[in-house]
Amino acid sequence: MQPLIYLASHSPRRRELLLQIGVHHTVVGITIDETPLPGEAPSEYVIRMALEKARAGRQATNQKTPMPVLGADTAVVVNRRILGKPRDRDDAIAMLELLSDTTHKVLTGVALIDQREETRLSVSKVSFRPIQPQEAAAYWDSNEPADKAGGYAIQGMGALFISRLEGSFSGVMGLPLFETGELLQRAGITPLDYQ
Repeated sequence: MQPLIYLASHSPRRRELLLQIGVHHTVVGITIDETPLPGEAPSEYVIRMALEKARAGRQATNQKTPMPVLGADTAVVVNRRILGKPRDRDDAIAMLELLSDTTHKVLTGVALIDQREETRLSVSKVSFRPIQPQEAAAYWDSNEPADKAGGYAIQGMGALFISRLEGSFSGVMGLPLFETGELLQRAGITPLDYQ
């Protein structure tokens, strides 16, 4: 099938989620500085990152084939602190200790550039049960958390730690399909029409 959009992301999860709703796409490789600005609120950060990724994707395509460009960014947030991808084993285990027996937020910003730039924000609350130190170590050894924001994957073994979710499962994975669908429809793409 013909691609409908460019996806400015290397994330296999975002690719899977787009295909789940029938949106074929072409991946555009991008590299941007993802450092938060001083005093930047986490919600502003994920929206800015999503928009910068979409802009970088648009520039990288040179619009050889004119299509909308989608960018997204996800942050796990505890007390306004953004937890990125763990640097190493100790960092991952420290993140899991911080998340253990608490509720945190997962923010995902989505941006679509077509004739105009539009953004959406998905906010979810994720509650973790208590995590034992040996569980955190075993989870790191599974290799699953190595490249995941907050050091866990809701769609994988990390689901064992989640006692409650309020919000968007796909948003916690990295691409909230409700908000993405809204943006696509505003650009004239109705996902269900392309199955």
